[in-house]
Amino acid sequence: MALPSAVQAEDLMQVYRDAQRYDAVYAAARQNLVAGRERLPQGRALLLPTLNLSANAQAARIESDSRDTNLTPSFTREPRTIGYTVTFSQPIYRPQFYAQYRQSELQVAQAEATFAQAGQDLIVRTAQAYFDVLAAFDTLEVVRAQKAATGEQLAAAKRNFEVGTATITDTHEAQSRFDLIGAQEIVALNDLQTKYQALQLITGKFYNELKALSPEVKLAPPNPENMESWVELSEKQGYPVVIADTGAEIAKLEARRASAGHLPTLDAVATYGQTGQSASSTSATSPAGADITTTTIGLQFAMPLYQGGAINSREREAAALSLKSKEDLENARRTAAVSTRQNYLLVINGISTIAALEQAMVSSQSSLDSNKLGYEVGVRINIDVLNAQQQLYSTRRDLAVARYNTIVNQLKLKSLAASLREEDLEEVNRVLGPVISR
Repeated sequence: MALPSAVQAEDLMQVYRDAQRYDAVYAAARQNLVAGRERLPQGRALLLPTLNLSANAQAARIESDSRDTNLTPSFTREPRTIGYTVTFSQPIYRPQFYAQYRQSELQVAQAEATFAQAGQDLIVRTAQAYFDVLAAFDTLEVVRAQKAATGEQLAAAKRNFEVGTATITDTHEAQSRFDLIGAQEIVALNDLQTKYQALQLITGKFYNELKALSPEVKLAPPNPENMESWVELSEKQGYPVVIADTGAEIAKLEARRASAGHLPTLDAVATYGQTGQSASSTSATSPAGADITTTTIGLQFAMPLYQGGAINSREREAAALSLKSKEDLENARRTAAVSTRQNYLLVINGISTIAALEQAMVSSQSSLDSNKLGYEVGVRINIDVLNAQQQLYSTRRDLAVARYNTIVNQLKLKSLAASLREEDLEEVNRVLGPVISR
């Protein structure tokens, strides 16, 4: 892996734009929002008038064969009837419809909150997949650097053994460490390819170059620096809580709608219809056709009396589901509070860990330099140098992973409080600098 120029490298924001266009989970959430918004016109339609047109056409053939032609002559008739009816209805009192209309408004709000949550999840998932690639790349680079350093130490041990200044044990120890690192390199390379594929699942692209995190980056603590303030925000405006709260309101209205099944309904109705009938007959006394016009207007009242206990059953069912939704809301609040506290502590501890690892890097480098010098003058053995090398490279890898995890946890913390925006991702993107290449 090389570090070429950053001219054509993809950064975090470009990868996020690719994810917005390609990610199937986000696309499904968008279509769910489109479908959810249709609940409002459907609910409103229940309160608006309805107008229906029905038409009919009928043809018949009537034959009569009289036995006494002097009294009742034989005849054949073929009457035809054509008509239409226009029916108008306007609900006046239907409490179920009013409850359902209010439900439709809440269902739209719930769909919008769900889509907003999907948008925040996409930011977090994209950042997680992006930094997983960087972490896997750093691990591979550390393993390869450690392999190169161990290879140099192995060559030095062999030379010292040949001239008699070291034992064969030093060579065996260096060879063992070199072989072990070779196996670790294979594992690290496979992990990097796996992380690339995970990123491709979200974006639909396989990137040859990505911008890496600048080694001089300094991460700031959460703002505000008060865990309970974040908990309060997540319990109040976090999208999972908002979705559960809206669901509880919908369930409450469903219980009210079920109770309204006992109430009467009143509609204003009007009809207008015309029927035309013609008669065709072989008899001279065939009756003539007729046109009939009918107009009605009035009120239609309905009172449910008994429906086999179905109304009472639906009422009990809706009441139980309403109580369930309240428990779901309480669980959402508790989960939000716990997750927020956990992520806040992860961010705070991550920043402290980064500072400690940065200091450990300096100490590990000093330890390695001292052990190399001691080995050259004969006061340190080969295994001391190898251990110092391993400690340095492990610290370097842990430092990179700590930075990535802290950044992602900061994004998760803001997502829990429903305050995560694209600007937060752009802020992270600005601290990307060097480029990694596959």
